[in-house]
Formats: sequence, structure tokens, C-alpha cells
Amino acid sequence: MNNSEALPQTFDLVIKNIHLLTMDKKTHQQAYGLITDAAIAVLNGEISWLGQAADLPDIPCKNVVDGEGQFLSPGLIDCHTHLVFAGSRADEFEKRLNGVSYKEIAEQGGGILSTVNATRDASFEELLVLAQKRVKTLMSEGVTCIEIKSGYGLNTETEVKMLKVAQALEQSFPVEIRRTFLGAHAVPPEFKNNPDGYIDYLITDTLPTLVEQDLVDAVDGFCENIGFSMEQIKKLFDAAKKYNLPVKLHAEQLSDSGGTGLVVDMEGLSADHVEYLSEKDCIKLSHSVTIPVLLPGAFHSLSETQLPPIKILRELNVPMAIGSDYNPGSSPLCSLKLMLSLACTHFKLTPEESLLGVTCNAAKALGLKNVGALKVGYRADFCLWDIKHPAELSYTFGINPLTRMWIRGQTCFL
Repeated sequence: MNNSEALPQTFDLVIKNIHLLTMDKKTHQQAYGLITDAAIAVLNGEISWLGQAADLPDIPCKNVVDGEGQFLSPGLIDCHTHLVFAGSRADEFEKRLNGVSYKEIAEQGGGILSTVNATRDASFEELLVLAQKRVKTLMSEGVTCIEIKSGYGLNTETEVKMLKVAQALEQSFPVEIRRTFLGAHAVPPEFKNNPDGYIDYLITDTLPTLVEQDLVDAVDGFCENIGFSMEQIKKLFDAAKKYNLPVKLHAEQLSDSGGTGLVVDMEGLSADHVEYLSEKDCIKLSHSVTIPVLLPGAFHSLSETQLPPIKILRELNVPMAIGSDYNPGSSPLCSLKLMLSLACTHFKLTPEESLLGVTCNAAKALGLKNVGALKVGYRADFCLWDIKHPAELSYTFGINPLTRMWIRGQTCFL
């Protein structure tokens, strides 16, 4: 099948002898948007043609690759990470196994604030070296786009430092990095018992500084009983909107705090976690552009029991994204491939829903229009998998079936 309108004089890259997991269900009705016995062509970093190999146009090509009957998918997208940080919280992992709750650890001065202290003390260079290792790990499993949040600084100086590290990562690697300001992650010691004053500080000092230095693509917050109230988050989001910055939210992780309804009302990109999401807010999501992001790594690591309302979201045809939530506390799991497996085993997503969650739906959760599917005009970010069935991407873990990866049509050597 060919959905191009005008063919070019030449192609930069053609991959033959493959099965395409287009993830474009509107055009290709089979599961995974599958096209068997296919080929795909690239020009100037974008998909120029795709379809049955027998229909491949007879056009000169600079580079022809034999896919050896393997499966080609869009590059994977990790739409929720906190991978710029210093320090370790392995001691808290041990405490939780001895019966101390995540909330109790936070109230004792641990949790996010322990990472804040380590991150404040770390230099830019130290943070960059740590983050580079994590990006390489994600890329080794086929990740071509990563969202990175700040939020372990909680002061202007360190939030700037974190987001400059994220900026430097995009200069070091071919992956796309989306930078999210998560200043409203926790109340820092300087504003203890004064969260309203801290929100004002973020609005008047930190956010304008980040905007001036062009370091932020979106604004996030933690709306929860141990985080910030809806009123406080709304005030921050109103400020973000004045800078035309999209918003997203950590919502309904520990309680039904109403954060999802708020981010929907503000036409936000995503509501993330959503274990305690109400049926009412599921319905609101179904009539919105906001994407629920499932984070099975945190659910797994915290031994949670409250499942997101997957059945209701599915019945309402709400697209569901999946992120690793890689962070040192609640999800120290630097593997989007593992998240595919956990989403199936814990949340009972199908393998197809899981792969949709880290491709086209993850792109929606970041507000990206030209990645996450194999379509003409989309960016040529591909993963070639040595598998016999697409479900293997969720079914197996520990053996990496990725054989080759391209970003913007260029081979990535891992």
C-alpha cells in the first residue's frame, strides 16, 4: 500500500524484506497497523513511501537495507522520566520492604527531598555524566524520544542546572529530548509550611528564568495530598499559559484529588499515574485532548494495589500512554521495554495496547505530531526487531531483540 501523493526523484534509504508495525490503525486495519512483506523509503529524514514490497516504486536509492524478515516499528517514546538526578535511595527501598510507606518516608524528610539535596550538591558535569548513562540505556532498547522533568532542584539555580543538562543530552545524542519544568514537585526546606509562598516563587522567579533561557517545553506539577492542592497547581498553570506553555500533571497517584479534571479543563497534554482516577474523570478524559499516562514501574516498585481504571478507559476509547517514570525513589527502573511487560502483567493491557502506549499515544502525551507511527511525512525513527510476533515485545524481558535503530533516517550505533 502506498499513501504518498508525489514521489521524489530518489530515496536516501530503503528498507526491504520487513513487516511493518505502523501503529496507524486508521489507515491499516490489522492489529498493530501491520503490513506484511513490506518496504519503507526515507528522504531527508522523513518517511517518503511505505507499503507492500511488491509495490515499491522503481526509484534510485543511496542505501538499501535487507531487513531479513524482521519487524520494523516506530521508535519508542518514553513520555515520563526524571532521569537527571544525583544520589541513591536504596535505603528507602529497604525501608518500604520493612513496612514504612512512601508517604511516611516523605513525611520523615526522605523521598524527593533527599534527592533534592544530592542534586543541589552535584555539579553540572556530574549530573551530565550520570544522565548520559541513563539515556544510553534507554536508547539500547529502542527509545528515540525522551521526556525529562526537572523537580529535584526546587530552587531556580538547580532547576536551571537540571534543564541545561537535559539540553546538553540532546546535543550529545540523536534522540529528541522534551524538557518539562516540575518545580511543583515538593515543598523545599526554604518554604517549609509555606507552599503558597513557594508557588509564588516559582511563578515570579523560576519560571520566567527558564522561559528567558529557552529551557522548558511544558510545565508539570504534583497534585496530591503530600504534594500541592488543585488551587496551587492551577495558579502555576495559569502562569504557564501566559507563556504559551502546555501543562501536564502527576494526578491521582495516591488519592482521588481531582487533578485530572483540572488538567483536562486546562486542555493539558497528560494526566500521569491515574491509579485513583474516578469514572467521572474517565468520561472527562474521553471528551478531551488530555492523555492518561500509565506508570507501571511506580506501581510495581511501590507494591501498590490500586489499579488504574483500565476497563473504563478502554470502553470509552481513551488512548493510554505508558512511561517508565524512571526516578531514584518510586520507579528506579530504567527500561521502557520492562514497562511493556509490566503494563500487561499488572494492568492487563494487551501487547498491542502496550506498544501503542509507547509509540503513537506517548507522542500525543508530549504534544508531538510527526512521530510515534509509520506514516508518510513522519520522522524516520525506526526500530528493527528480531521477533516472530509483535507480542514478543511485551512477552519477553531480559533478552533484547533490537537489532538496529534509525533516528531521522540515520543509523544509530549503540
